[in-house]
Amino acid sequence: MNQPNKPQSINLELGEKEAEGIYSNFVVISHSPAEFILDFTRMLPGVPKAKVFARIIMTPQHAKSLAKALNENVEKFEKQHGEIKIMGVDPGKSFGFQPVEPGKPDSN
Repeated sequence: MNQPNKPQSINLELGEKEAEGIYSNFVVISHSPAEFILDFTRMLPGVPKAKVFARIIMTPQHAKSLAKALNENVEKFEKQHGEIKIMGVDPGKSFGFQPVEPGKPDSN
């Protein structure tokens, strides 16, 4: 008998290279009607050029699911560890991950 509310177990295979992970402090997000493209990079102070280390392409539905999952996990983290503070943010400079302010158009 199939239980519709039972979470499905997924067996993930993690290769040695992927297990090391990739550090990113900057992402460029662009989109079309069919897809979202996330280019993850590292920005260093005083260095005007950044290499893309990972490009993730997904459907709009998956992008929205990712945003929801990230929000839920940040909320869980903050309940356990306290509020995450964004320190050293200078409103005149654009560096690192930048949220789009509600009511302002996305620059991408």
